[in-house]
Amino acid sequence: MRAFAYIRADSTDSALRGMGSPTQPDRLNPQVQYLAGGTLLLDLMKLEVLSPHQVIDINGLESEYGRIELTEGGLHLGALVRMSQAADDARVRRDYPVIAQSLAQAASAQIRNMASLGGNLLQRTRCTYFRDTSWQGCNKRQPGSGCAALNGPNRQHAVLGVSDQCISTYPGDFAQSLVALGATVETVGPTGRRSVDLEALYRDAQQPELETNLLPGELITGIRVPAGPWTRNSAYLKIRDRVSYEFALASAAVALDLSEGRVREARIALGGVSYRPWRAREAESVLKGQPLTQANATAAARAAFATARPRAQNAFKVELGQRTLVRALLQVAGQTS
Repeated sequence: MRAFAYIRADSTDSALRGMGSPTQPDRLNPQVQYLAGGTLLLDLMKLEVLSPHQVIDINGLESEYGRIELTEGGLHLGALVRMSQAADDARVRRDYPVIAQSLAQAASAQIRNMASLGGNLLQRTRCTYFRDTSWQGCNKRQPGSGCAALNGPNRQHAVLGVSDQCISTYPGDFAQSLVALGATVETVGPTGRRSVDLEALYRDAQQPELETNLLPGELITGIRVPAGPWTRNSAYLKIRDRVSYEFALASAAVALDLSEGRVREARIALGGVSYRPWRAREAESVLKGQPLTQANATAAARAAFATARPRAQNAFKVELGQRTLVRALLQVAGQTS
């Protein structure tokens, strides 16, 4: 890890000032990073994948951005709420089980106690070629250098949303649950406050070095999840090599509005198999208006992976992802445990 300057912000304005000129966004310092839980940032700094000159600690803003609020209109999660806090909240577990489950199955208990929800949304890929700087071919680290994973060991890599520039996998769980529920993120930056559809927060794989649509210096302050008839009838299923402290090989966040066994609306997002949190709208369309049977769930799963682009070592993820989605759908429908 290289030396860096440390600043602790005590207000939103002081955090933004630390990024550079609030009135001249072109003068924002790209070598400055926000620090919340630090569970990923410090890891990447130790690996020298990231070497910021200055780190701005925003934990002093917890009184403003560290609350969980539930209203008739939906759920609001402050960006500085810790993962464990949201996973253990009785209201979240009752009304938004897919969110609680996605958080509870992530990382370790120690990391969940430290990691913030806002930071979790921005976690970087666990691709070995990205995290090990001895590899030269990584378009995320060095744009234009190529993607070593295309023809190298790629068992953990993505099959959906990939390109010839990058096949890395988005490693998170929480974002999938939010994408399925149509959440938005609230941000503040040098140009003011705005609300962004969570799905639109993430970019595609054409320019791997640009992962999100956050503006320079912009800070996530909260997450808003709308209420709906499907939120309580939801679940997150995660398949991995081992149960403890492992990333998904395939996962599915499912929320269903059912009436007499027929699907009024399905909301599905996939993880472990995709470049970004993946909303499976094709699968949703297959299910809408249909009875939720094994056959219809299987047809939806096939539709979800119709555009998959597997490589030599990760082709198993297509079938695994389909089976994961079928199991999750039947589980939410109460047809399997």
